Amino acid sequence: MNTKRLAGIDIGTLTCRLLIADLPVNGPLKELRSERRILRLGEGVDQSKRLNSAAMDRVIQCLKEWRAVIDSSCVDACTVVATSAVRDAANRQEFLDRVKCEAGFEVEVITGEEEAHRTMLGVRSGLPTGVTDVLALDIGGGSTEFIFDRPGQSPLVRSIDIGVVRLSERLLHHDPPTCDEIQQARDWVRNETQEAMAAMPRHPGQVFVGTAGTVTSLAAMAQQLPTYEPARIHNYRLTLETISNLEQQLLSRTKAARIGLPGLEKNREDVIASGAIIIRTVMETLGEQECLVSDLGLREGVLLSLATQVRES
Repeated sequence: MNTKRLAGIDIGTLTCRLLIADLPVNGPLKELRSERRILRLGEGVDQSKRLNSAAMDRVIQCLKEWRAVIDSSCVDACTVVATSAVRDAANRQEFLDRVKCEAGFEVEVITGEEEAHRTMLGVRSGLPTGVTDVLALDIGGGSTEFIFDRPGQSPLVRSIDIGVVRLSERLLHHDPPTCDEIQQARDWVRNETQEAMAAMPRHPGQVFVGTAGTVTSLAAMAQQLPTYEPARIHNYRLTLETISNLEQQLLSRTKAARIGLPGLEKNREDVIASGAIIIRTVMETLGEQECLVSDLGLREGVLLSLATQVRES
């Protein structure tokens, strides 16, 4: 059989994602099934440095369900990765052992740099024709990666320990956040961005690309989409002005009042405000006026990386 069927799972700080796709011998991945669930594995990790039992239970229950899906899909190869929350947790081995025992998955805990490399594989696979030099921003739950990528060169990666869950838990204690909390958040993001990007090359014509849930949610909100439509979100252009307006709209509301806003994914009501702070502050710090939205990212990159291994084996 020429076509291989692959499955990939990304266990993130906020969200877990599944992708099953067919890999033809000489063609791109063909998506068969994709799913994502906001499960908050990294809840409290910033303060305690430990994964809590309830969060582990939620993720493992999901992984057991996905194990059944994968087993019934005649998959040839499967890969599972974990990112910031598991990297940072003192009890990560307990979690990894439970996943292996209860769901049957071997989990690869990837570094921030490896996460960025695989994210770039996913992003690069769906860019519009003519886009070459890219500065990608991947806002996660526990960390944010900056990835500079030029064809023919290895990507340059800078990772900062600020993500939507970490920022919310550390600084945004009121609902809605106070002016002081917002200013502290902006200062933190600005300072970390300046430090991370100080030695990063900038080229005229490079395209600023955003990936992951914050950016795609803002793109859906900007278009007031009643349901998530990947075709309308992928390669949508978000301006800094639009992001600023959405940020103000979010920060002026309580979490409860954000529920049901058109385009806002359910269960993202509390962290979308911190995500908006991050992307707005990063863009202002770097002087970027527009963000090209990628609906492709780490989940797709994980599968493309597996595809390379399968092709070479």
